[in-house]
Amino acid sequence: MFLPNVKFYQPRGMLLILLSTTMLLSSCSGVKPVPVEEPTRQISVITGKPQGTNVLDLDEKTTKNVSSLPVNALLWRAALDVASFVPLDDVDTFGGTILTEWHQSTKNADERLKLAIFVIGLELRSDAVKVQTYTQKKLDNDWVDNGRDDALARKLEDLILTRARELRAALVSETKQ
Repeated sequence: MFLPNVKFYQPRGMLLILLSTTMLLSSCSGVKPVPVEEPTRQISVITGKPQGTNVLDLDEKTTKNVSSLPVNALLWRAALDVASFVPLDDVDTFGGTILTEWHQSTKNADERLKLAIFVIGLELRSDAVKVQTYTQKKLDNDWVDNGRDDALARKLEDLILTRARELRAALVSETKQ
C-alpha cells in the first residue's frame, strides 16, 4: 500500500535527534561520581560522644579495661557498708550515687532520715565522697521536712573515709602475704 503524502525519510529531523542525543551524552562525561558518605552516629547531648556501639569496635573495647568502676572502688564499697543500716532505694554504680529510703529509728519514732551519698572521684580522698542527709519530723499524721542535717552528713562522710582506709589496709596486707 502506498501513501503519497507521508515522507518516511526526513534528513533534518534525524539530524536534530542525532545532535540532541550527542549533546546529552557528552554532557554526562563531565560528571564525577560522588563518594558515598558513611552514616554518622548520633552524638549524645550529655557526653558529646557518639552513641551506640559499632560492631567493628568490639575487639578494641575488649582490650581496654571496661570492667573497672568509674569511681573509687574502695569508697564505693565503704559507702555501701555505711549505708547498709538504711534500706536502699536506688543504687547507680556508674553514676556513683546511693539513695536510701526513709528510715525511722526505734529510739525516736517521730523523726526519720534519708541519705544521698555521692562517690565522685577515682582517688581515695576526702573530697571524693559527698553525703547529704534529709530529715523529717512527724506532726500529727503528716511528715514535715526539717531540712538537712549537715553535722550528721559530715560524720557519715568521715565513717565512709575511715571504712575505705580499713578496706585498703586489708587489701594491702593480703597482697603482702
